[in-house]
Amino acid sequence: MKRLLALLVAAGLAGCGTTNEMLGSVGGWFGMSGGAAKVKPAELGEIKISASLVRAWDVSVGAGKGYAFSPATDGQAAYAAGAEGQIVKLDLATGRELWRIDTKQALSAGVGVGEGLVLVGTPKGELLAFRAENGQPAWTAKLSGEVLTAPVAGAGAVAARGNDGKVWLLDAADGKQRWVYSRILPALILRQPGDLLLAEQALYVGHPGGKLTALALTNGAALWEANVALPKGVTELERIADVAGALAVDERMVCAAAYQGRIGCFDRVTGNPVWTRDFSGLGGVGLGERFIFAADEHAIVQGYDKLRGASLWKQEALRDRGLSTPLVLSGGRVAVADYQGVIHLLGLEEGALIGRAETDGSGVAGRMLALNSGLLAQTRNGGVHAFKIQ
Repeated sequence: MKRLLALLVAAGLAGCGTTNEMLGSVGGWFGMSGGAAKVKPAELGEIKISASLVRAWDVSVGAGKGYAFSPATDGQAAYAAGAEGQIVKLDLATGRELWRIDTKQALSAGVGVGEGLVLVGTPKGELLAFRAENGQPAWTAKLSGEVLTAPVAGAGAVAARGNDGKVWLLDAADGKQRWVYSRILPALILRQPGDLLLAEQALYVGHPGGKLTALALTNGAALWEANVALPKGVTELERIADVAGALAVDERMVCAAAYQGRIGCFDRVTGNPVWTRDFSGLGGVGLGERFIFAADEHAIVQGYDKLRGASLWKQEALRDRGLSTPLVLSGGRVAVADYQGVIHLLGLEEGALIGRAETDGSGVAGRMLALNSGLLAQTRNGGVHAFKIQ
């Protein structure tokens, strides 16, 4: 429980952000607040290397300054942003800068890519859209709360959320509001809201309090609502049960994980649970063809059968190292990054550690991005690191 304090925000302060005084013990290990660590992470031991992570290129886009930034791609180029306002477009193969802009604003979330746009959010609740082709401003939309989750785009629309319980759908052409969905927040929520997932007919959203909803793209109405977690306990801290981190979807199911709740997959049409298991984690889920992966609150990486939820394996060698969302890669591998920016490769079938590479030592707060035969990771210090897997 102590490790959670750095990720909390009182719902009454949502939209105002948090201060360093609100941050707790996690920061000592994971670079969030500089506080004293309460749990010592596992030391990295020797492993049998069977897959090498070879550095392809590195670019700096500016430090995250306590925010979790993730790179994105449109299939042609990679995009990344930093807290001081820089956004960069990079050649996927070489890392060559295709353009770089300074938004002249502090940024708190990004990047989202789609519909020809590059999207970032600000601590003041603004959503900024730029042309992916040349970095020119497209439009700005004013939301009502600090943006901590990367916006998503598709089907002619842009979806974004603030930390005030509201989810917005905007027109991708001009940023005008189509609808806004709002719900009352619990007294305490994670300062790590769940990602948005935009599919053909619905926007999937995980909420504080443990709910997962499918919202109709036409009007924002809830098509269904499912329980990923049910708040339990006496104190508000004990009752935190937020759906956090990445969601994942395939043709049949949408999968999610919650802090102090469960991990599971739900029918995309009805919201009925296909399976659930007790679980507590902050990073969400990574989905493969047959399996689903997540790291729990103690950074124990776990694999499950996607269709039945049967436990596949548990990897405890990275315990309490503050892992990123697992990234499923080609060739039967899963990647996670830790609080020191070390990227670890695990075998998909058995969970053994099979490869390792360092970045800049500052940790990976956002999600990593899969590339052809490799991956892309962005560190807290603002390094964007591309690796090939050999």
